[in-house]
Amino acid sequence: MAPTPAGNHRTRVHVVSDVHGNARDLARAGEGADALICLGDLVLFLDYADHSRGIFPDLFGVENADRIVALRTARRFEEARVFGAELWAGLQGDRATVIEEAVRKQYAELFSAFPTPTYATYGNVDMPTLWREYAGPGTTVLDGERVEIGGRVFGFVGGGLRTPMRTPYEISDEEYAAKIEAVGEVDVLCTHIPPEVPELVYDTVARRFERGSRALLDAIRRTRPRYSLFGHVHQPLVRRMRIGATECVNVGHFAGSGTPWALEW
Repeated sequence: MAPTPAGNHRTRVHVVSDVHGNARDLARAGEGADALICLGDLVLFLDYADHSRGIFPDLFGVENADRIVALRTARRFEEARVFGAELWAGLQGDRATVIEEAVRKQYAELFSAFPTPTYATYGNVDMPTLWREYAGPGTTVLDGERVEIGGRVFGFVGGGLRTPMRTPYEISDEEYAAKIEAVGEVDVLCTHIPPEVPELVYDTVARRFERGSRALLDAIRRTRPRYSLFGHVHQPLVRRMRIGATECVNVGHFAGSGTPWALEW
């Protein structure tokens, strides 16, 4: 990481989201920056671009991964749920234990790749109960909280909203809105999911609208942060747009690009 800025030195922050197992590039993501920000989704459960990668194909094979992706892409969520349940029923061992062991293996590698300092919040596929166990002293985990970096106030809200996908860290709209409210007015609002704007939530490859937050959109309009930074939608229709005084930026699918988004002031 770059030295801590002093005097009139400029501050540079690198931001990543949707890491999904890319520990190799994560270890280099903070180079040249004063801090790294991670907006969640460290876990790789199933790679929709390469069905051979992730916890699901490791357990059930690529052919079954192909099948579940096809069902989900076609929005046949109930069929996907039944198919997945059949696969899990045929697996030896408790489902929750098997998943936790696989996630722990990924977290051990990913958290050790974080540079110092790192400020991170959860994605919808993450398991928050494990984060503080793996986060080292150089990693600050924030959710519904604020921190000052280089004289600017950054607010963090993690997780996603409930969907038919039933990913591990989906919460109610009310709980999410309460966390947005707790953050209040900030210079930079950092979330995993985008505000509820069609151009920002539509995934052009998955061919579906992901869930964005109306409470986040309302907060942007009301509190007018300089930036709203988020991820979650891997191939959005629009990566960047202005809402009033706020520059809204999808910082990118880090698992695929391996390149952080940079903010400097």
